[in-house]
Amino acid sequence: MKKKSRINRDNMKKGIYILPNLFTTASLFFGFYSIIASIGGDFSKAAVAIIISCILDGLDGKIARVTNTTSKFGAEYDSLSDLIAFGMAPAILAYSWALVSFGRYGWLAAFLFVVCGALRLARFNVQIGIINSKVFNGLAIPAAAVVIATSVLFFYYLGGEGQFNHVSVLAGTVALSLLMVSNIKYHSFKDMDFFSRKPFMTFVLIIFMLTVIVLEPQIMLFVLALSYSLSGPVWMLFKIAKRQKQGEAERYDNRI
Repeated sequence: MKKKSRINRDNMKKGIYILPNLFTTASLFFGFYSIIASIGGDFSKAAVAIIISCILDGLDGKIARVTNTTSKFGAEYDSLSDLIAFGMAPAILAYSWALVSFGRYGWLAAFLFVVCGALRLARFNVQIGIINSKVFNGLAIPAAAVVIATSVLFFYYLGGEGQFNHVSVLAGTVALSLLMVSNIKYHSFKDMDFFSRKPFMTFVLIIFMLTVIVLEPQIMLFVLALSYSLSGPVWMLFKIAKRQKQGEAERYDNRI
């Protein structure tokens, strides 16, 4: 026990890696700013801040792996930052923008999003190295946060003003919460290596996608976020249907 505590103290004396943790801090900053903007009623700025936070959150892990500066401290700090930026911030945004009119049902739906996000992060941390890294077990909390953020931006793009007191936001918040703690598998895209050689058409496709997003960011970001959140259930239903079809074919062959 003494040896273990001495090792921990020695590791802390060595310090922490600055660069990846700076990106994590920046992600946390924009998550906190989103909360402030939501409280002030500036919902579009709050939504943009969550998206920026998501981009920074993706960069800190990439930078840590590329520069070989991963650490247990960084992983723990990243999880705490994610709970604020992608748990609290989108929940407060959804509540201030749409759920407040539903009374206790509204704030309970917002709380459900926060607690499911916390459970999702905790489960992810303990499952590292256990499940296939190419898939997420449940919808990732940044993806759920981006669905809420892009929904706000899409609403204003369509000419909406102020709050959007519609039951679809209540149902959507609950659905996103349940998807985060579900066992539905989502593609993690962690096998995408931008530092290795790729086919020329892959590069062309990426440029095309970026161009479309820049042309109509409110529409495309909402469509991409919503499509990804639905991809898990659709993928699961496809696999179930495929297994049933194979089972029926096997039973038919056995009868012959």
